[in-house]
Amino acid sequence: MRGRPGRRPAHSAPARRCRPESVRHRGPPIQSPLHDNARVSAPSRLGRYPVRRRIGSGAFATVWLAYDEHLDSPVAIKVLADNWTGDLHIRQRFLEEGRFLRKVESPHVVTVYDAGELADDRPYLVMAYADQGTLADRLELSALEPSQALTMLTQVGRGLTALHDRGVLHRDIKPANVLFRTVESARGSQVVAMVGDLGLGKAMDMSSRLTMVGGTPTYVAPEQALGEGLDARADQFSLAALSYYLLAGRQPFHHTTLAAAEDPAPPPPMGIDNPEAEAVVLKGLAKDRADRYDDIESFTSALVDALGGQVEEAPLAWIPADPDLTQAAPRPEDTGPVDELPPLAAPRRRRLPWLVAGIVALAAGAGVGWSAEQAATSERTLVDATETISVTVPESWTAQVDPEQWTPIEGQQEQPSIATGSRSGWNTDDPAPGVFVGVLQADKLPSRVPQHFDCETTGEVIKDQQDGDASMTVFSKGCPGTDVVVERVVQLTSNRLLWVQIRSDDRGTANRVLASVTTYL
Repeated sequence: MRGRPGRRPAHSAPARRCRPESVRHRGPPIQSPLHDNARVSAPSRLGRYPVRRRIGSGAFATVWLAYDEHLDSPVAIKVLADNWTGDLHIRQRFLEEGRFLRKVESPHVVTVYDAGELADDRPYLVMAYADQGTLADRLELSALEPSQALTMLTQVGRGLTALHDRGVLHRDIKPANVLFRTVESARGSQVVAMVGDLGLGKAMDMSSRLTMVGGTPTYVAPEQALGEGLDARADQFSLAALSYYLLAGRQPFHHTTLAAAEDPAPPPPMGIDNPEAEAVVLKGLAKDRADRYDDIESFTSALVDALGGQVEEAPLAWIPADPDLTQAAPRPEDTGPVDELPPLAAPRRRRLPWLVAGIVALAAGAGVGWSAEQAATSERTLVDATETISVTVPESWTAQVDPEQWTPIEGQQEQPSIATGSRSGWNTDDPAPGVFVGVLQADKLPSRVPQHFDCETTGEVIKDQQDGDASMTVFSKGCPGTDVVVERVVQLTSNRLLWVQIRSDDRGTANRVLASVTTYL
């Protein structure tokens, strides 16, 4: 499973995830929005595995970073959310993901080592830990060089081919579902890409008869959006869409719904000054699957040839591995109950001083709010007072927590928001690490995000679309008080924006906090 949180809308790919997974869960929850999932406190053990921290959570499961004492190795453990345990269909899909992954032996497919069931009947899967995060996380750092993109696409192609050889379709290839792990070699620590998250995976013989419509609109094949029977060429289309994105620097389509993906118009020219490579990608994106390559191996081979015929098998790691993850450690302590959190700041309507400029920039409308809860030994998941927003932050960022709604502009309604920081006054003219997340009233993204002229450098605005959520993200570095400031605005609904502002001492922490933001609208 992924080692860096991600969903979400992200910088060059989506804050997966982001998540990249999307920051928004569509539809009302069956029970309380965070029931036993984002709210769950860190267990000390899952089966025989000591738990280190929570990696992330989604609508159906929570993923924990744990430690295999027998094999002296970190692992990721995916646990079905308690409120879905009684749903036999969801439970079956969860277990099928493990069975599908277990069928395949490939360095480019996430490995399932073990499976089990907790005392409360929740199933779990023990999987390879992706310590280099997801492609969505990687694109938060910078765009890939063409050689890096080709390596990654080739490896993902091998992973998909391995799945297809075992009769399994993935059906949801996108940046948040491409994971990276570190491997040691004579050259040092290197990165290998893996295909993960088979939540939509399906056996090909079943897909040819009956297909549940699903997938991510920007990457989904037309026949999949239409609910037709599928074969391996559906995954080829998604990989070609990802290829277009990485090579051209923009998405081939801007579909916001699966209905829009049913009959896509031809994508615009890629503008990469390589007509051979562009022809390969466009053939993979053919609306009629009969016009695509016979299989993914043919597609990736043609792309390699068009791009010079050389593939770097494993680039050097871009994030230093955490040595603590491969060292034995004492059994983690149990976390306390929710009511043992630090006291919240007194409820009040407020404009945070360092956000005033942002209010003007986001004048289309805005909102923010907070609430907190302990979720891991080194991190906490904080939830606003309305249970609309959650964000996971380092424990040290919870010295001052404010869960109350805010009024972004006089005369507007109060909106959900949450803020938390590393000390009192963290969000004043003497800033310290912290995060602010709030809902804004608006029917479109602003023309620009809040500016930070006191920072040494500010990157370009990164516009993205993930799972139908358009977003804008800007990273600034060399900022007073904290090195990194991140601004993100996401179009959640037709009349709601989500505004995220993060101040952090390092980019990695900022990325993890950004990817953890979740809303329940």
